[in-house]
Amino acid sequence: MTSATTGFATLADQAAALDAGTVTAVQLTETALARAHATQPMLNAFRRLRDDEALAEAAAADRRRARGDRSPVLGVPIAIKDDVDLSGLPTAFGCAGDFPAATADAPAVARLKQAGAVLIGKTNTPELGQWPFTEGKAFGVTRNPWQPDHTPGGSSGGSAAAVAGGVVAAALGSDGAGSVRIPAAWTGLVGIKPQRGRIPTGTELFHGLTVLGPLARTVADAAALLDVTAGTGTAFRSAARREPGRLRIGLSTRIPFTATKTRLDPVVEAAVTSTAEALAGLGHDIVPVAPDYGLIGLTFLPRSLTGVRDWARQVPEFAALDPRTRANAQHGSLLAGPALKLARALEPLLRRRIGAVFGDVDVLLTPTTATPPPAVGTFDGLTGWQTDQTMIAACPYAWPWNVLGWPGLNVPAGQTADGLPLGAQLLGPSHAEERLISVAAQLEEVQRWPERRPARAC
Repeated sequence: MTSATTGFATLADQAAALDAGTVTAVQLTETALARAHATQPMLNAFRRLRDDEALAEAAAADRRRARGDRSPVLGVPIAIKDDVDLSGLPTAFGCAGDFPAATADAPAVARLKQAGAVLIGKTNTPELGQWPFTEGKAFGVTRNPWQPDHTPGGSSGGSAAAVAGGVVAAALGSDGAGSVRIPAAWTGLVGIKPQRGRIPTGTELFHGLTVLGPLARTVADAAALLDVTAGTGTAFRSAARREPGRLRIGLSTRIPFTATKTRLDPVVEAAVTSTAEALAGLGHDIVPVAPDYGLIGLTFLPRSLTGVRDWARQVPEFAALDPRTRANAQHGSLLAGPALKLARALEPLLRRRIGAVFGDVDVLLTPTTATPPPAVGTFDGLTGWQTDQTMIAACPYAWPWNVLGWPGLNVPAGQTADGLPLGAQLLGPSHAEERLISVAAQLEEVQRWPERRPARAC
């Protein structure tokens, strides 16, 4: 067995092994499927696996490669979150019920297939992607490969668990309030929230809040998956190989307005400070800043809750939804008129006010979350308001960039004393993905986070 089939090989390493002929796409896929099934009882990363279809795609990839076809993902196993359509499978988005099978691929999935990626399955997500934990009565509990009694985060928790657990080298998630960046932080991964519109979604998701984005163990792998799904050629992979130059990086631990009690855990603050020191050691100027977030939260809720209402109307069994989901859908119906229009109308003003920080710095560095990953079951039995309070206390930092539509990237920022991963965000202005990727790749060279692996992953 080659190193490419022993787990935790990067996407780039798997592609190189395929190019060298030391492994086939069928062998890689057999290994990924075996690991997916083996880890499912513990991690529960997948809602559905595609054994037969994935092996057929792998065989087709091997034939393409034999004809001289090349792609960074040709023949490489990938997982996708269960909120995007994959022809032949239902898109349940964490919900219970008998959903019809999708009859067409989502645009990003179509691009993955065109590039020859092998899609081994769809990953778990909480109902309609609402929460930073991946648990639900429709599928059970998805667990963190580093410590299974803790959550991997959400809502792209299944994708994060699949990558961190060594099932696949990279996976596609979605981010509407940090749903790529939060699970990346809590499982020791790179997670990219790209610019709104960068990866096509067909229809606007959650009124512009939600975008699709990659999770991977390395910056280069995340950049490669972003290139393929965004149709940007080699732009982001090239950025991962390019020095960013000396930059002014603004360090901020200021918590945006939340209307609830929040505080930054000292262990997270220390991790972000350590990341800033590493960036300073690379030659960047670190300056304290305080972005003017204002009352941005008041523009987030109409868009998010109306989005929940929109999705809830599509489920086959509304009564089977979590009571918190049903309540959020009802609140969304109340906010779908003037409040939603006002929230969208305020976006340019918010961009000018918050974006003013980029008149002084090139990149913003903040915590990704305020706390380490919570224990599984932390949110069980809570009312909707209690859930919101607990959720916001843990994750107050990510969602403003969804309102703005600008790019952000989680980088691993070390671990707690008992081995739970932590993360930090690199945030940029409009269309700044290349800059963020270059900085993250430079940081990866000295931090060497891909070498850290969870001991519990099989």
